[in-house]
Amino acid sequence: MSPKDNRLPLLTLLENYLKACPAESEMTSRYIAFVGENKDCFERSLSIGHVTGSAFIIDNACKQALLTHHKKLDRWLQPGGHADGDPDVAAVSLKEAEEESGLEALSFYMPELLDVDIHRIPARKEEPEHFHYDCRFLLRSSGSDDFMISDESNDLAWVPFGDIVQYTNEESILRMLKKTLRILSC
Repeated sequence: MSPKDNRLPLLTLLENYLKACPAESEMTSRYIAFVGENKDCFERSLSIGHVTGSAFIIDNACKQALLTHHKKLDRWLQPGGHADGDPDVAAVSLKEAEEESGLEALSFYMPELLDVDIHRIPARKEEPEHFHYDCRFLLRSSGSDDFMISDESNDLAWVPFGDIVQYTNEESILRMLKKTLRILSC
């Protein structure tokens, strides 16, 4: 890779994440290999998979997380979406969080990755089965917590941390919750 390769900032984030979360080395190493092997990893047109950015959004009081009931996947998830060519995964995460929540004052709780995840997306219409290589950031609502439901969601909900298991049993969301609670208790 050349010094101007647009994948280098993401690879640096992932390497730092690997050092901070060695227990997740198998998945993180797989993510790093995918980015290293695919110059077009930020493009949705890469049919085997592509980079996405998402956000675990907490409210002003740091007591709830915003979950979206995703229309296509019919599950409660964190807001997020495709990079669509943008190699700045933090910017992608923030943009998707704003678009999907309508929240106008979001800020990064920390600049590092909160979590990474690789998950299978089932085939749909003309789109083959593929993987999302997701970078997840911890964002905090720093203004009004009033949200707006986007076209991509059936619903949105501020969910108290203790009630998240009533909405989802997704391992990766519960992992983000655990990490968030650990960070907030510092």
